Amino acid sequence: MSHAALLQTHQISKAFGPVVANEKVDFEVQPAQIHALLGENGAGKSTLMKIICGLQQPDSGQVYWKGQQCTISSPKVARAMGIGMVHQHFALFEGLSVTENIAFSIDGAVQGRTLEDQIIDLAERYGLMVEPRRPVFELSAGERQRIEILRALLLNPELLILDEPTSVLTPQEADQLFDTVRKLAANGHGIVFISHKLKEVKALCDYATVLRGGRVVGSFDPREQSTESIAELMLGSRNISTERQHRNIGEKRLQVRNLSITDHDQALHVKQMDVHAGEIFGVAGIAGNGQEVFYAGLSGEQTTTDNNAITINGTQAGSLGPNERRVLGAMFVPEERLGHAAVPQLDLLDNVLLSNISNTEATSKGFVNRRYLSAQVEKITKLFDVKHAGNKTAARNLSGGNLQKFVVGREITKQPSILIINQPTWGVDAVSAMRIRETLMQLAGTGSAIIVISQDLDELLEISDQLAVLHQGTLSPARAVQDWNIEQLGLAMTGSTSGAAA
Repeated sequence: MSHAALLQTHQISKAFGPVVANEKVDFEVQPAQIHALLGENGAGKSTLMKIICGLQQPDSGQVYWKGQQCTISSPKVARAMGIGMVHQHFALFEGLSVTENIAFSIDGAVQGRTLEDQIIDLAERYGLMVEPRRPVFELSAGERQRIEILRALLLNPELLILDEPTSVLTPQEADQLFDTVRKLAANGHGIVFISHKLKEVKALCDYATVLRGGRVVGSFDPREQSTESIAELMLGSRNISTERQHRNIGEKRLQVRNLSITDHDQALHVKQMDVHAGEIFGVAGIAGNGQEVFYAGLSGEQTTTDNNAITINGTQAGSLGPNERRVLGAMFVPEERLGHAAVPQLDLLDNVLLSNISNTEATSKGFVNRRYLSAQVEKITKLFDVKHAGNKTAARNLSGGNLQKFVVGREITKQPSILIINQPTWGVDAVSAMRIRETLMQLAGTGSAIIVISQDLDELLEISDQLAVLHQGTLSPARAVQDWNIEQLGLAMTGSTSGAAA
């Protein structure tokens, strides 16, 4: 083993029943190196990183730390060695504050006001602003991501693993993160950067390893490779077209008028919003500006006493809950896939049942049609190439990207007249993201009205017909997508232009 390497794995293998996640993986990270780990969902990236940070143990193979063979038996051991990880799925206690969550992760070594001061200092230094005393259940995904990054940095790790760290960040926030990563590398820290955004990898990373089907298929300097060649190595020879086709805009399916609600002390106001059949309505905004309460208001998770505030397919629905709105033809995909969109411990069949309670094909007179649910799982699996070990697989055992494809497919396969989807391609590989976007455009082509809430501005500009900005809980007037560009959106999202205010 190379004594110059900070970390090395040699012939690491790991299987979960019949599914092989890692097969004889050799991987190494040098000090001061920003090393990209690439591969589509289910390629084995997260499993390899969980082995390195002590969350899982390999079936065979060895791990070396600074040239010495070691056993990383737990996350606590990994932290003590100097290995930190920012996970794709947030590992936070909902009922505790930001400071309390961070105190747990550092084993209570520093607490109280001293820890708060350290958090504020780090947040200001790296542009990762948080409110230390605010409870986690009130925070958006973007704000939770900042907590994960901050608590990893508080331990001053020699090796920092970042798993899809920019998936819920704006371009400005991503640039701040890249500055942080470059500073860490300049100080000798090794960085593992897991991302599906190849432009980011080429701009930030000085080395890359590609996994496909659990095996290493290439290692190289990404700056010396084209995006196309890297994608081909990651994905094999597959072509998916996302060319936009003309869509006929039809009748008004969703109407919002003077919707004002408050959830977890966050206010939302939507003066006017209309979405028609055949139309994709994009909603941009920096994390923490009301996306969650906006989604809750449209989905019926948060209702209003003003029944006229929301009209679904001609029926006043402001006071109706999610199941009643589903009966009217609306379907929903929330941002947080594990725990909100899917119950972690339930299998795929039961997770399909969750959003089919009002569907007489799935349930009738108190009986559940398991054959129908099984057919739906198979349909979703085929449509989105969801990798899993069978219909009885628990949702928590799917990789993040595969679970995302599953929950998106669960709603799309019902051919809803209205689909409200929050962060549709969060943590999904490039091919799967294209497949999801293509399917959304095809669904709109059949006459569905689609509302897409996303922090991926390229995505919104690609698929949206109308686009609005959510800033401090207020939705701006919508404009045709061709009237926006990514720079204007970035400014509107920060409140720097009048386009963000209604």
